[in-house]
Amino acid sequence: MIYLDHHATTPVDARVLDAMLPFFTEKFGNAASKQHQYGWDAQDAVDRARKQLASLIGAGTKDIVFTSGATEANNLAIKGAAAARRGERNHLVTVVTEHRAVLDPMASLERDGWQVTALPVASSGLVDLVALSEAVTERTAVVSVMAANNEIGVLQPIKEAAAIAHAKGAWFHTDAVQAVGKIPFDVAGLDVDLASMTAHKIYGPKGVGALYVNRRRVTLAPQLDGGGHERGLRSGTLNVPGIVGFGRAAAICRLEMAGESARIRDLRDRLLTRLRESVPGITVNGTMVERLPGNLNVSFDDVDGEALLVSLDDVAVSSGAACTQAEPSHVLMALGRTKDRALASLRFGIGRGTTAGDVDYAAAKVHDVVSRLRHLSPVH
Repeated sequence: MIYLDHHATTPVDARVLDAMLPFFTEKFGNAASKQHQYGWDAQDAVDRARKQLASLIGAGTKDIVFTSGATEANNLAIKGAAAARRGERNHLVTVVTEHRAVLDPMASLERDGWQVTALPVASSGLVDLVALSEAVTERTAVVSVMAANNEIGVLQPIKEAAAIAHAKGAWFHTDAVQAVGKIPFDVAGLDVDLASMTAHKIYGPKGVGALYVNRRRVTLAPQLDGGGHERGLRSGTLNVPGIVGFGRAAAICRLEMAGESARIRDLRDRLLTRLRESVPGITVNGTMVERLPGNLNVSFDDVDGEALLVSLDDVAVSSGAACTQAEPSHVLMALGRTKDRALASLRFGIGRGTTAGDVDYAAAKVHDVVSRLRHLSPVH
């Protein structure tokens, strides 16, 4: 199998695994154990990882809160901020193309009495900053706009969106899961209040994430109580091996991101060129200008989506988010695609281990499959 689904998850880097292994066995202490060396060693490892992650995003170490993943981080940010501002404000703003880990907490709060505005996007996938400015009011508690879309890779204007939120006194959250470690992402430069991250998108382990919290501006209500871990914001025994892996993965990204992103972008462009040369009737979804280097999302005319995915038996790609593939992508539908066109789409996620040979093979395979399916189609 050729793996081209790096937006869904990434393999753990061997260097990350090496860093993690001792914390399963000889360094197995609980970071909350303050009375002996096992606990001290675990706490030291967590502190080091916190510093590594903070360095990647330009944050202070005290502003990093470790979680079980990005879904929990998004819930803590949105629900925690809403709970902290309840009574003061009653409105939330987001974008229709967000991940379900943002849209679903918003829907939950809406059922609980909050007013929620979900803004549309242009055919490029970008939010209209004028519309955002009109949507944010003095009653808006939180604005949440994702940094990089998990399906179409589009990079939203985060700095400008944060400024719009702050002008009305709203806090600004970004789901930065797909951006951190792949493109420069600096919380101070962007002036964001809250940013969600996860390890398994940057060659770290699954089951560990983090939330950046600008404590100088934001106060969150914890969503998990019991023990007061993570400065009271997220109780629960810390996943020390996972956190160590997250830190090591972040450190590698900080050192290698520039060169790796350039190589991956070249491979992405090579893939698009090969597809355009050999497969007629394709449409790239989302702008190619402001886009993650490793992302390509393409729709195919006159092809059954399910047959397309099944026929790509030795190339691992997806038709959208890993969490929601039974229905047409809400992201592609928001771009104005028809249901059939949205279903007949492929998301390619190029990553650290991808080679030019992988890309060329995948392009040839897609050509063969699409040609065969169109030949069999009654339309032809």
